[in-house]
Amino acid sequence: MQIEHCDFPEDVRYDLENNVWVRFLSAGVGVRLGITSVHAALVGKLRKITFKPVGIHLAEAQSVATIESAKYFGVVRTPFPGQLTRVNSRLGAEPKLANDSPYEEGWFVEIASDFDVSGLKSLVEPKAAIDKIRVQIHDLRVRCFAAYPDYEMWEIGVECAAVLVRLNDLLEGCRVNEVIHVVSDDPTADIEMERWADET
Repeated sequence: MQIEHCDFPEDVRYDLENNVWVRFLSAGVGVRLGITSVHAALVGKLRKITFKPVGIHLAEAQSVATIESAKYFGVVRTPFPGQLTRVNSRLGAEPKLANDSPYEEGWFVEIASDFDVSGLKSLVEPKAAIDKIRVQIHDLRVRCFAAYPDYEMWEIGVECAAVLVRLNDLLEGCRVNEVIHVVSDDPTADIEMERWADET
C-alpha cells in the first residue's frame, strides 16, 4: 500500500512512534525488524549503520542499531523486549539498502521474544493507521522515492538549458546505478528532460 507516495506493505506491522516495522517469523515470537519508508526518507542517504552485538538482551525501546547520514545521527529502537538473534550484515557494507529497500533487503535485525508479540497494541496494520500515517508524513514534510537519490539538484528559477549543463557535469562523476533527483520550476523542463534523455 502507498500513502502519500511512501510504501507501507500490508504483510508487516508498524510501530509508528519509533518508525519501525516488524514481520513475524514464527508463531509471533520471532520477528524481523527494520525502519519504515518514512524513517528512511527522514534520515537521508545512510552512510553508516552499527549494530548491537548478537545475543544481547534488549529492553523495550532499547536501540538495536545506530544510523548515520550526512544530516542525521540516531538509533533504531525495538518496540518490545527480546534477544537479538541476527543482524543484516549486508547493511554494514551497503547502508543505502535501508533507503532503497527498507522492507526487504534493507531489514535490520531479528529478535526472539519471550512472549507472543503479535497482540501488542503498539503494532498496527497500515490500513488501521492510514490517517495517522498521512498526518505524520505531512507534519514531517517527508518525500519518499522509488529509489533514494545519491545526489539532489534544486534548480528553482534556473532555465532548463542551464540545468542540463550542470546535470551533465554531475553525471561525469557518477557511477552506474546512482540516482540524481532534479527539482526544476522551468515550464519546459518535462519536454527538455525527455529530449536530453533521448539524445544521451
